[in-house]
Amino acid sequence: MPTPSLPPNPETAILVIYTGGTVGMAYNKRGELVPMNFEQIRKKMPELRQLNMRVEVTNLGEPIDSSNVTVPDWLRLAALIEENYARYDGFVVLHGTDTMAYSAAALSFLLENLGKTVVFTGAQVPVGRIRTDARRNLVTALEMAAARHPATGAVRVPEVGLFFNDVLIRGNRAKKVESQQYNAFRSENYPPLARAGIELDFNDPQIRPLPAAPLRAHQHLDDQVAILRLFPGLTERMLRTQLEAEGLRGCVLETYGSGNAPTAPWFLKCLRDAADRGVHLLNVSQCEEGRVMQGRYETSAYLTDLGVIGGDDITVEAAITKLMFVLGLRQNAPETRRLLTQNLRGEITIL
Repeated sequence: MPTPSLPPNPETAILVIYTGGTVGMAYNKRGELVPMNFEQIRKKMPELRQLNMRVEVTNLGEPIDSSNVTVPDWLRLAALIEENYARYDGFVVLHGTDTMAYSAAALSFLLENLGKTVVFTGAQVPVGRIRTDARRNLVTALEMAAARHPATGAVRVPEVGLFFNDVLIRGNRAKKVESQQYNAFRSENYPPLARAGIELDFNDPQIRPLPAAPLRAHQHLDDQVAILRLFPGLTERMLRTQLEAEGLRGCVLETYGSGNAPTAPWFLKCLRDAADRGVHLLNVSQCEEGRVMQGRYETSAYLTDLGVIGGDDITVEAAITKLMFVLGLRQNAPETRRLLTQNLRGEITIL
């Protein structure tokens, strides 16, 4: 059952879902990092009592190191939000930083017609440390989740977002870029949805509009997918080993520059053979900025003919979770290709 925290006259109700991660860790007497329960976090963060909102806390069971997050965990999160959707005005997911961008992207696809704010956040430094970033991230994530338009009272950010170090990023545009500094996440190809300075500054033109249809939480992802990063020296044997894996249905190809790849005959044949077997190939650039533009150079012109789908400016994290989501819909091949090229949740910029 959720654990409540009640101010005298709360304006909003927010559900915090604790999955694990550094944000909920503290040092024990032996100097080891161990998970805390949220009551311990509440004691270490008395500022939570100053928020004029009802904050309730639940979890997925035993805390999960984000390196161990799995597809079933994403489905449980989506189902938990759907189950509690009518009872709360917004949601905050406390998550480890290592795979937070993958989880935020996955939830953005699973939660179709999302009309409330879901904010992922965490910390680089445990809440028990003096110089922790957990306090600022959690308090501001709660404020983001509760934010409403001052004129209309409508939900300010009806999206899955990721808040870290004073910036709210669209969940399927985020990438972890730093392991030692507080600014752990960036969005290279899309501006932030909001910034937290003295006031919360929302970038309203860049935020998705409220949906007209009710929430639909999908419960199917196809995990028969892979990511293949190209590099000089990749051999035919290694490429075939990955593309011929039993049951493979989709593969994200991390190509060079604006979507370029080798033109060696064996390489082309490997891709064509995979496509002929029904493997959907999604072309994503290894560059953090920019976009895939198949056909701009000779070394990418042939990819479309081989059945490779250009990923535009999508991140690898969003590409692999989008591939899981679309393949999980079990549509025919033309419809699958169409969905992979569409901007489903703001994950790509259509030019």
